[in-house]
Amino acid sequence: MEPRDRPRLRRNGTAELLAQRVAERLIDIVVQAVDINALLRQVDLNAPLREVDLNALLARVDVNTPLKQVDLNTPLKQVDLNALLKQVDLNEVLEQVDVDAVLDRVDINDVVARIDMERLVEQTDLGAIIARSTGGLATRALDTMRSGAVGLDRRIGRWVTRLLRRKEPGPLAPPALLGLEAQP
Repeated sequence: MEPRDRPRLRRNGTAELLAQRVAERLIDIVVQAVDINALLRQVDLNAPLREVDLNALLARVDVNTPLKQVDLNTPLKQVDLNALLKQVDLNEVLEQVDVDAVLDRVDINDVVARIDMERLVEQTDLGAIIARSTGGLATRALDTMRSGAVGLDRRIGRWVTRLLRRKEPGPLAPPALLGLEAQP
């Protein structure tokens, strides 16, 4: 390339760059000057749609701007949460919960520390609990003594039968009780 041609290339490159910048600025000015609403009113919706790159158009839309103007509390106040919750299948939700993971996060010592033992004891009828538990123990002890007495009575009955050398063992119960056994 000859030295004479170099300045021309620089000038041509600069001219092209300048033309590009002017075109971009001109397009920005025209786009900002266009009233989109007026343009949309003139569009015939029944006419076939010309090629418009909606993705490129929507990419330039800032969705956060209109959302910042919306008060979400107003529509949320109109939502009936009870009706929504009635449609939720809690069994299905609970099946997805990892109970072990939840329990791993629970500090049992902290839970026990929150228990008011004095209030719990005040609300508990310890007398009834002691009576039930000792009553159960007494009943078991009585049953054990009765079965031991029955066994002892049988042994004594066998010894008496041997001592008296009876051939028949004798009745299993006193005659007055034998009549009661036959009754339902």
